[in-house]
Amino acid sequence: MASSSSQRRLRLGLFVQPVGHHVSGWRLTEQLGSPTDIDWLITIAKKAEAGTFDMFFIGDALATSMYRLPSTMARLEPLTLLSALAVNTRRIGLAATASTTFSDPFTMARSFSSLDHISRGRAAWNVVTSFSADVARNFSRDDMPNHAERYGRAREFLDVAFKLWEGWEEGAVAPDKASGRYFVDDKINPINHQGEHFQVQGPLNITRSPQGRPVIIEAGSSADGQKLAAETAEVVFTAAASLEEAQTFYRSQKDQVIAAGRNPDHVVIMPGVMPIVGHTREEAKALWKALNEHVDIDNGLRQLSLRFGLDLTQYPLDGPVPEVPLGEGNQSRVKLLTDMAKRDNLTLRELAAVAAGSRGHRVIVGTAEDIADDFQQWLEQGGADGFNIMPAIMPEQLDLFIELVIPELRRRGLFHEDYEFATLRENLGLPRV
Repeated sequence: MASSSSQRRLRLGLFVQPVGHHVSGWRLTEQLGSPTDIDWLITIAKKAEAGTFDMFFIGDALATSMYRLPSTMARLEPLTLLSALAVNTRRIGLAATASTTFSDPFTMARSFSSLDHISRGRAAWNVVTSFSADVARNFSRDDMPNHAERYGRAREFLDVAFKLWEGWEEGAVAPDKASGRYFVDDKINPINHQGEHFQVQGPLNITRSPQGRPVIIEAGSSADGQKLAAETAEVVFTAAASLEEAQTFYRSQKDQVIAAGRNPDHVVIMPGVMPIVGHTREEAKALWKALNEHVDIDNGLRQLSLRFGLDLTQYPLDGPVPEVPLGEGNQSRVKLLTDMAKRDNLTLRELAAVAAGSRGHRVIVGTAEDIADDFQQWLEQGGADGFNIMPAIMPEQLDLFIELVIPELRRRGLFHEDYEFATLRENLGLPRV
């Protein structure tokens, strides 16, 4: 594909699974790390920063029973981890997942403001709502709030957090030794929030952070998720199996942002993608084949069963994927997987392999040129503003992406040569708040 004449550039996040995103990745690496080894995670973060990724993103789960994989059974708490990474990096954004379903807005606002201070303006919060009954039971509940209730709580949760972050105005800290005054009292304001879910007096007990507030990321693609993102998100993570699906989502999300009275250029849409990088196409295809040969289909069935809320072991593996009504769980990913099965005429076995291997995200197998062609097409044809990169094998596939793909993207003018600004907001082209 020819070099781009567009001035638009891709935003790239590194979605980190310390042992690799593909379910078989840890079995093929020659440098198996641990998801709880801080030295290993610092090494990954430094690699990502050397490759000038816009951000290092770490997911989370509040129960161990989701997928029975190394990185989901044991993991470091994200904010604790990113605080350690903040003092071992200088430029890369640091994004952590945290749920609004079983958290408190005052504590969450304070924690992310602290991370923004520690990182000098590189913090981002991936806002999620929990959907697993196992999570509910870890928080003294027998059942999970329904989908609408979770999103209603999330909206008010964010309202409170925004008010708390805005409670400290610019210039609130003005030490004056002569008068003995350190703070300007009328620039530090309580919020006195009284809502359906929260009653919070404020103000927050930490000064305004370098970005004003952390970058807000959201990942829900359901109707409620898109509405919440249109009103509050600045980065949207999503999953799309084809350019057509991505374009439909992209247009819908941007239109809703406009309807919410916001600038669509201030919401960056970044689908997840698993690139299988090779020096040649044959090398990449051989690696993809080797990864899939190690897939545990039983594990894939467990993942699908948990996502679908349906015991799939009762269905024939080589038969069609059963009809699955959208329930109260992870609606957007269920729809993506079932649509993929219909479109590609996948058997249950084949869908289980996809779910286990890539967790439902798109896979690109090929050379740096193949991957750059794909990224350029999605950027220029309205499918994405960037991508959340999910290396199948760590660190080998991350290393190859940095060594081969990023230089090709730069050659085409699609990716920056270096960080231009100090804060994550600035590097993503987002306004300070």
